[in-house]
Amino acid sequence: MNHIRILTLGALLLCGGLRAQQMPLSLQACTDFAVQNNYNIKNAKIDVLIQQAQNDQLLAAAYPHFSGSASFNDFVNPPVSFFPNALLRGFPGFGNLPADGYTSVPFTPKYSSSATVNASQVVFDGNVFIALQARNTVMEMAEKASALTVENVKYNVYKAYNSLVIAYRQFAILKSSLAYARSIEHDISLVQKNGFAEKIDVERTTVQINNLATDSIRIENMLTMSEQLLKYQMGMAITTPIVLTDTALDLRRKETAALLGEEKNYDRVPAYDLLQTQLKLNDFNIRRFKLSAYPSLAAVGNLGYNYSANDFSDMTKGSNYVFSSMIGLQLSVPIYSGKLRLNQLREANLNLEKTRNSIENIKQTIDFQVASSRTNLQNVILQLRSQSNNLALAEEVLDLARSKYKAGVGSNLEVTEAQTDLLRSQTNYFSTMLDLVNAEADLKKALGLLR
Repeated sequence: MNHIRILTLGALLLCGGLRAQQMPLSLQACTDFAVQNNYNIKNAKIDVLIQQAQNDQLLAAAYPHFSGSASFNDFVNPPVSFFPNALLRGFPGFGNLPADGYTSVPFTPKYSSSATVNASQVVFDGNVFIALQARNTVMEMAEKASALTVENVKYNVYKAYNSLVIAYRQFAILKSSLAYARSIEHDISLVQKNGFAEKIDVERTTVQINNLATDSIRIENMLTMSEQLLKYQMGMAITTPIVLTDTALDLRRKETAALLGEEKNYDRVPAYDLLQTQLKLNDFNIRRFKLSAYPSLAAVGNLGYNYSANDFSDMTKGSNYVFSSMIGLQLSVPIYSGKLRLNQLREANLNLEKTRNSIENIKQTIDFQVASSRTNLQNVILQLRSQSNNLALAEEVLDLARSKYKAGVGSNLEVTEAQTDLLRSQTNYFSTMLDLVNAEADLKKALGLLR
């Protein structure tokens, strides 16, 4: 007996240790974890950093640019020019040339080298000017795209969390009903052995137990999948043990009902906000193509040293090198590009018009989603109220049937039928509860309250 007690105590301590290792998670903790660990959100944040790097690249175009170059040439066979002999015979060393014909004369020394530093600075360029003005708006666009990703992830986590809470509650009730049905089966079996109950009563209870066991296995499998889905949406390893803490869904009815009176505000919706920023970028694009018709001006300059000689040893003497420098302005005037700029401008104007249409469309979409989500939530609240009443009545009927059975004035059939009605009411109640949390999530997203 002591040995059994020790084993039992060890099992209890082990179970307690496993529970202690579980990570307690509220709904807010889940969304916070997802914002930090969901891979879609991580990539969205990286996209913001990429856009920052691209902005810095555009900013670099407005800064001075410097470059250096150096060269050394060894003309193994220097290029030559041909001169008439009649002209060359007057120069020393060419007196023996025939009067007719041409003679090749090299004008390039065998060795040459140079070192140069070049500099340029944009004074005015329409593309650079608009890019500098638009870079803050471009960053705003990337950040709002990231906010849209965060909203979608929070929406998925919200639904997955509440679905898992409902599944846990349904599973707990099924286990309780199954335990009670087994106890009834045991009692009836004893009564039937003593000849005070029929075999059909035992079989009827057995059928109910089998149905409850099947439903219990189905719900347990759904629990596993729902928990894995929640962890996936959060970016958490699916092997991490967790326990949910926000399980009092019934207490949130007032909060859900208050959501029906929430005012609509387009600016809160990330998708609408994103299109507004896109509209600003389209306007910058139009201005860019308009300014591309203007000339661009840049200041340039270079300085360096160079020297050429036929003797390589002369190339190593720094005093032989000649210094040169230059500063100037370069004006580039667009004249005709085959109507490229005009077509680019036309495309930019069409994109602007398209974005305006998209904004009007998203406004209508928000109107529709808010209206339909409110109506759906109102209907689900009414259905849940009805299902709650039905559940309470089914529980009263089952309690009454059990009391009559224990008092010997009721039959097992009444208990079985009442148990079946209660399970049906519970299934309807939890299905409606799931519809409620989904409708609540839809309305919050439509109102822009999940960002």
